[in-house]
Amino acid sequence: MKKLDRNFFDRPTLTVSRELLGKKIVKIENDGSYYSGIINEVEAYIGETDKACHARVGLTERTKTLYDEAGTLYIYLIYGMYWMLNIVTESKGFPAAILIRSIIPTHGIDMMINNRHQSIAQLTNGPAKFTKAFNIDKSWNGYNICSKTSKIFVTSDTSVNKFLTKYNPRKGINNTPEPWRSLAWNISYHST
Repeated sequence: MKKLDRNFFDRPTLTVSRELLGKKIVKIENDGSYYSGIINEVEAYIGETDKACHARVGLTERTKTLYDEAGTLYIYLIYGMYWMLNIVTESKGFPAAILIRSIIPTHGIDMMINNRHQSIAQLTNGPAKFTKAFNIDKSWNGYNICSKTSKIFVTSDTSVNKFLTKYNPRKGINNTPEPWRSLAWNISYHST
């Protein structure tokens, strides 16, 4: 499995978002077992002017990871119970990231079911469902997915060839002012 390197993520966030669709995210456990799934829904958050982005408040202890190098994981907690996994994009010092909203499980499904106690249909079809299925928490915040020894990384998946891309407003940001609330920065794919 060839890992995507920093050059892939160090580009405009919307470009990376589109190109993440159909890629495979992998997490290797210490015993050599692993989880994997095809990324089929993402959301982009871009810069301090984006009123839906955590960086709208500037550089803080919570947001400092957003300002890190492309290919760094930004993990945060919502509602006091759900972890969200984002991959930092663009140049170091510019806060942008892509939230992984949904994946299609491909390997380690029994482990995911054990972590989530749900059917395959409900296993990873949401950002908190995905992180729980993959056993990802705050300890992964700041992790470099592009290093040669990384245990979480993204690869190309040659089995995914043709799909339809759909653009929608981002989800769960109802209190965000316009035009940010309506930007079609939620991107998903559907097989053809």
